[in-house]
Amino acid sequence: MQYISIVVTSPLSQELSSENQAVRVEIYKLEGEHRWCLEVVDEYNNSTVWDDTFETDSDTLNEAQRIIRDDGIFALIGPEGDEEWA
Repeated sequence: MQYISIVVTSPLSQELSSENQAVRVEIYKLEGEHRWCLEVVDEYNNSTVWDDTFETDSDTLNEAQRIIRDDGIFALIGPEGDEEWA
């Protein structure tokens, strides 16, 4: 038997910008799951996915905003092309 997982995307998923840069914040969970996942995608299509999950989609968005505020948006932007992450 084959199971199909349905991904539920939060309406709080959005683009965040700072320091003239932007990243896409993706907030999602599998249907039937209770905790939310956080993934941030930069302009080069590099993806940062958190190992931790969050109780609410609002908590998830708050974490992305906190990282940008505390560490700067460049902490979430990787290299262009095949370059190595710094």
